[in-house]
Amino acid sequence: MPHLIQAARAAQHRAARAAALLGTRHPRARALLAAAATAAVAAWEAGHRAADLHPRHRHHREDPPHA
Repeated sequence: MPHLIQAARAAQHRAARAAALLGTRHPRARALLAAAATAAVAAWEAGHRAADLHPRHRHHREDPPHA
């Protein structure tokens, strides 16, 4: 069920934006953080791994080691 992963990822982004904007002690940010945790638990219980929520991306090219 990829929709659980998408929902968890979207909830995490909303919570992160609110926490950055309002601070982590703000009630709205705390509610969104709790919703993100709940979405992540639902995805976990459905059999998804944490790596499914945070896929590995290569944002930089790998240069060969210098001698």
